[in-house]
Amino acid sequence: MATFLYKLGRLAFRRRRYVALIWVALLALAGFGAASASTATSSSFSIPGTEAQRAFDLLDERFPGGSADGATARVVFKAPESEKVTTAANKADIQKIVGELKSGSDQIASVADPYAANAVSKDGSTAYISVSYKVSSMELTDGTREALEDAGEAARSGGMSVEIGGDALQVMPHTGVTEVIGVAVAAVVLVITFGSLIAAGLPLLTALIGVGIGVSLITALANVLDLGSTTSTLAMMIGLAVGIDYALFIVSRYRAELAEGREREEAAGRAAGTAGSAVVFAGLTVVIALAGLAVVDIPMLTKMGFAAAGTVVIAVLIALTLVPAMLGFAGKRIMGRKARRAAEAENAPDAKPNMGVRWARFVLRKPVWVLLVGVVGLGVIAVPAASLEMGLPDDGSQPKSTTQRQAYDLLSDGFGPGFNGPLLVVVDTEDSSDGKAAVDRVSQEIEGIDHVAAVTPATFNKAGDAATITVIPQDRPSSTDTENVVHAIRDAGTDVKGDTGAEVLVTGATAMNIDFSQKMNDALLPYLALVVGLAFLLLTVVFRSLLVPLKAALGFLLSVVAALGAVVAVFQWGWLASLFGVEQTGPIMSMMPIFMIGVVFGLAMDYEVFLVTRMREAYVHGETPGQAIVTGFRHGARVVVAAAVIMMAVFAGFIGSSESMIKMIGFSLAIAVFFDAFVVRMAIVPAVLALLGKRAWWLPRRLDRLLPNVDVEGEGLRKDLADGPADGGGERELVRA
Repeated sequence: MATFLYKLGRLAFRRRRYVALIWVALLALAGFGAASASTATSSSFSIPGTEAQRAFDLLDERFPGGSADGATARVVFKAPESEKVTTAANKADIQKIVGELKSGSDQIASVADPYAANAVSKDGSTAYISVSYKVSSMELTDGTREALEDAGEAARSGGMSVEIGGDALQVMPHTGVTEVIGVAVAAVVLVITFGSLIAAGLPLLTALIGVGIGVSLITALANVLDLGSTTSTLAMMIGLAVGIDYALFIVSRYRAELAEGREREEAAGRAAGTAGSAVVFAGLTVVIALAGLAVVDIPMLTKMGFAAAGTVVIAVLIALTLVPAMLGFAGKRIMGRKARRAAEAENAPDAKPNMGVRWARFVLRKPVWVLLVGVVGLGVIAVPAASLEMGLPDDGSQPKSTTQRQAYDLLSDGFGPGFNGPLLVVVDTEDSSDGKAAVDRVSQEIEGIDHVAAVTPATFNKAGDAATITVIPQDRPSSTDTENVVHAIRDAGTDVKGDTGAEVLVTGATAMNIDFSQKMNDALLPYLALVVGLAFLLLTVVFRSLLVPLKAALGFLLSVVAALGAVVAVFQWGWLASLFGVEQTGPIMSMMPIFMIGVVFGLAMDYEVFLVTRMREAYVHGETPGQAIVTGFRHGARVVVAAAVIMMAVFAGFIGSSESMIKMIGFSLAIAVFFDAFVVRMAIVPAVLALLGKRAWWLPRRLDRLLPNVDVEGEGLRKDLADGPADGGGERELVRA
């Protein structure tokens, strides 16, 4: 592989105008496709194989036009002190708003008058209007949302408090500012790392081109493939991260080859053949991690994973072709005077060791202590992960300043905490001899369950073969008691079906969240096994070792568990919550662990491959295991640190989001990259390699014969090249450049 990539790098360098033109043309075509595509709607959300999803499907079938999966809203009214919502003036204002809502949008399915629907609290202080829509929240037009937001202005002027809850006001958070901050920090780090504006700008430029192509393709295909707006957000975040990383690796190796005196085309070829090989395998691990999201069997997550994986493939192709081409355009400016003098000083026989060398030598002197401090430190931070509780955020986790959170609190005060998470029980009586009696029994069974506050009378469909019952729990939607109520209803439904033939299904947002969390829990271990297992095989091929891939996988698991511990401590326990702007603690978002594993695993293997392939390369070319570790850190430590700092900056920018879900994802990814890059890769990895010595690179002979030789470290490439003549000529070429 190294020889092929070497030839590809030289070809791209020589034919740089054609290569650049091809990528610019691809960007233009993708942009034209995105601009001409119809506006994407939200991706349909379904959880195959769960009871809540089967209930939704049954509702669509038996209650046509009911918009079971449509958006909902609650306009909540609180009367002024010493008044009630049932007074003539307040009642007139509320009923006027009911009429305005009905005529405010053609997307509305129904609006319930609170006085006719018994939606007034017992003390008369609070009432709410229930609004149902024909489409999901992401498909609502701006006009529909504005009509909803304007609905309560007249009532507010009369003295009532009016707040709006439900998912109708839910929109995808805009993250443009955070992306700009991440790119700005990346630019600063790159300038410090390379000491050259040209060298710093090149990875940013090529990464943005790759992200532009990837996101434009996703936008162009959004309607055809039913891709939601979250898909492009994930692809943008991952594409920007790996795009900068991979270009950084290639440019860094190119500059190292120039510093050794090689001509520019030769340096580009060698950079592509060595660092490019590491990029290919690092990219493969990211693709495996993202495509592996299909294991969860949630269509939305599967599409997000494949789309983001496609963006990673584009980033790899750009690193192998466009980056060498851009290096050809950059000329001698890729080094800069100060950087060139520093490179010459570093390669001098009496060169002062850089920070990476000094750290590697320290680890070699104290490997046991470094290993113990790293493992014990991460182990202590991981302790809170044992208390991990997973769920999905609701309006109760919103900032207190938002109307959704205030509506949530008003409903809790007026009707009880469980009113914000009603359960919808669907009874299929098609196979029952007496459907009405079966439904009556279901209602009686539910009324006898602990922590149930209220059960509404059953509503049958026109055919009379299905009925719905609304159940109000006593506790808030995300509580353990509410989850127990869902399981208790389902257990009772099993007995009812055995006796009457009627099937009882529980759904609604709360039940859907519980089923979603359970599905994510069930998928966590298979996903980990698939991703880590495939990556172990891949790294075994790359490093031709069993212990190095094993160490890489175990180190990753340690950093992920430590990151989960930090997330639990901040977002669930409330430690340092005010520092990170966390207003409401609660369960950890159920998709966060798998999402974090997928993203961080790919990035962690990037650092592992780039750092350890340099060590493997030095070892294969005759250095002792200890010398190889020092060589790997001399050339790779600065690049890995720079890449990690850039990723942390990109992810940490999301911590400032007002959305608790985005805040949690940003924090978890940033802290996981910190643990993996600085503790595992920079400390634990060299300590373990130092203790293992030559045993680290051991591979059984039979397995060695079976595995393909991909030559990541460029051993075969070096044999094919005549190093001697190239060095002198390359040095003269560098001076002329």
